[in-house]
Amino acid sequence: MSRLVPFISCVYSVSSRLVWRGSPTILPRPHPPGVPCVLAAGKKGLTDFPALNEDELEEQFVRGSGPGGQATNKTSNCVVLKHIPSGIVVKCHQTRSVDINRKRARDIMREKLDVLCKGEFSEVITKKKESELRKQEKRRKANDNLERKRMFKEALAADSNKSESDTV
Repeated sequence: MSRLVPFISCVYSVSSRLVWRGSPTILPRPHPPGVPCVLAAGKKGLTDFPALNEDELEEQFVRGSGPGGQATNKTSNCVVLKHIPSGIVVKCHQTRSVDINRKRARDIMREKLDVLCKGEFSEVITKKKESELRKQEKRRKANDNLERKRMFKEALAADSNKSESDTV
């Protein structure tokens, strides 16, 4: 009797960010046990997401919602994509084109499966964390600058008060 794989075939990527005590050895990211993975060699900046198996997807075209009037109310260009093994549902109605919405829905599905498969090590989550850290650092620098300006103005005011009291 053959054993079924839980849900998806996951892309196994190698990250140069994970280095053990400064050694030049590149360590692979951990992945869930029992999920077949493929070593992906991609270009720099491109993310390695799980490959979608079309047999595991259920696709529907429904009428979208929101502003747009007749173009929205009479055309079924909203794509609803369901990944059957994991139960993840993605709804995409970003453009009026069905083809573009289908591609974008699959990209969103890959990202969601990447988060499901890799968890904390997902590229989506790591990019979000890096963005949040950059935002916090920018906010901290702005607050430091404001504090320095405030202290400078107080020092100028103290000097002008001191010079006025000396002349009187």
